[in-house]
Amino acid sequence: MQKQEKQVQDGVIPEEILQRWETRGISRRDFMKFCSVMTATLALPITMMGKIAEAIEGDNRPPVIWMEFLGCTGDTEAFLRANQPTAIDIILDYLSIDYHETIMAAAGHQAEAAKRQTMEKYKGKYLVIVEGSIPTAEGGIHCTIGGNSALNIAREVCGSALATIAVGSCASFGGIPAAAPNPTGAISVTKAVPGATVMNLPGCPLNATNLTASIVHFLTFGKLPATDSLGRPKFAYGKRIHDNCERRAHFDAGQYAEGFGDAGHRQGWCLYKLGCKGPETFHNCPTVRYNEGTSWPVQAGHGCIGCSEPQFWDTMTPFYKRLPNVPGFGVEATADKIGLGIAAATAVAFGAHGVASALRKDDDMESDLLKED
Repeated sequence: MQKQEKQVQDGVIPEEILQRWETRGISRRDFMKFCSVMTATLALPITMMGKIAEAIEGDNRPPVIWMEFLGCTGDTEAFLRANQPTAIDIILDYLSIDYHETIMAAAGHQAEAAKRQTMEKYKGKYLVIVEGSIPTAEGGIHCTIGGNSALNIAREVCGSALATIAVGSCASFGGIPAAAPNPTGAISVTKAVPGATVMNLPGCPLNATNLTASIVHFLTFGKLPATDSLGRPKFAYGKRIHDNCERRAHFDAGQYAEGFGDAGHRQGWCLYKLGCKGPETFHNCPTVRYNEGTSWPVQAGHGCIGCSEPQFWDTMTPFYKRLPNVPGFGVEATADKIGLGIAAATAVAFGAHGVASALRKDDDMESDLLKED
């Protein structure tokens, strides 16, 4: 036991843990990769790998109630299709998903009874994951489950929970249902349940790695990750997409694709002029990516649409036009100048380098002549 504790402290995953995962059908390589990805995503030192592995193994899994309201189930689908290794193989084995309409076998009164039982037995100890926004117009009749409105359900379930994770842009900020004119009066979980502890994981859909990492953080430290002013975890939303974009060098050089399929687009130039909203969108898409980390929209040639920002459907549209004039960034007025300015400065620097080289050559020639004399 002391040996295992020492290994964990040193960041090593104990052999006993690796063997137990192998008996469950997950290779040690896959499990170590999972722990490594979680450590990197959470911006933790590599020495935390052993601690994360131990936490996942621990007997502290919280009960979870996953509710769906005004949404497309895209966040559920994204999570269930995660594969590093699969979320089902690791996370779902160590979470007690007591209620989730999409994946649970029970239905109707049996499903509602399961939810009620979890709320009563684990009051103040269970986690809630909410997918989709919550309608408030006309008494909330635009989304009802078991004869009860989504608004009443959210207030009751989230109000008695340890914490709530709002997954996707709809639950986090209202999303597309809340776009003007918002006929259903859709709002976010935070607005629907004021006072509740809510962490937002926006995205359309969310990146499943960020949800998995948030759960792993909770299992490891007993609390949700630190968040920004919009309730988003800083590890995932602490930097702008623009800061880590692989096309950033082309932006700085003033090299922009002018149209889809043109020479600049084919060469991977900056997509700013084609409507990319990366300069004012905070998300870790460039580093975590999608589809097992293989790609993301900008890498595939499509500009960011800013889906992790509040009211993105209203503030970021039209998606294929240059950035709207959103106060606080000033990108619209300076982007071209930045690129052209840096390009001009580079040209001046090279010119100065050429002049300096020529002067050095003249000095060398003069020195050689003096030596000959």
